[in-house]
Amino acid sequence: MLLSFLLQLTARERTRRSNRQFGGILAFVAGAINAGGFLAVHRYTSHMTGIVSAIADDLVVGSIALALAGLVSLAAFIGGAITTTLLISWARRHELRSKYALALLLEAALLLMFGLLGANLSSLASLLVPTAVLLLCFIMGLQNAIVTKISNAEIRTTHMTGVITDLGIELGRLIYWNHSKKANDIQIVRANTDKLFIHAALLGLFFSGGLVGALAFRAMGFSATLPLALLLVAMALPSVVIDLRRMARSP
Repeated sequence: MLLSFLLQLTARERTRRSNRQFGGILAFVAGAINAGGFLAVHRYTSHMTGIVSAIADDLVVGSIALALAGLVSLAAFIGGAITTTLLISWARRHELRSKYALALLLEAALLLMFGLLGANLSSLASLLVPTAVLLLCFIMGLQNAIVTKISNAEIRTTHMTGVITDLGIELGRLIYWNHSKKANDIQIVRANTDKLFIHAALLGLFFSGGLVGALAFRAMGFSATLPLALLLVAMALPSVVIDLRRMARSP
């Protein structure tokens, strides 16, 4: 039963349920990476809006080095999204079941690399902290593109601004009063309870992931990346194994 669940998470044929289960798990992972990563390098790496605004501010006040650092972080996030697109496009051309799983495996490997970098931050902080920030930006771009591609842009997992905005819209519709018969004959305002649920769930999972990530980092240090990487591997591996077996049988 567990194997069937893992296989449908990364299946080529998508359903709304599998998209939301997949997105929910990755929202938890993103929250954990973002919060734990902040404790590690004192930077939030999933918020490109803030980074772009900081670049503008740094240019205006003449902090060219900081502006360049922001540009490189932005490029790393974009690079992650590009990498996901390349992997999915390549896998689709080769008719692989694991077209979404490949990017998850790469994310898991990069998380482990971040953990290894973290073990040496104290000795080479001036070099490894910027590297760790760029690595986390790349991971966030990689993951956000996976969920965007898999859900046709319905779900985002690495930032909550859009999710909270949509949640507010549906809550506004939910509490709107439909007491005027004349107005009701024109249009009754109703909340989309399905969207309300998924956005509330994503927000809750992102927040829960943040709590778990921060607590795990405080308790375990950079070893906290290991369970997250193993979770991603568990999601991806069944589909990858099926493709490897199919290729091994091919002449």
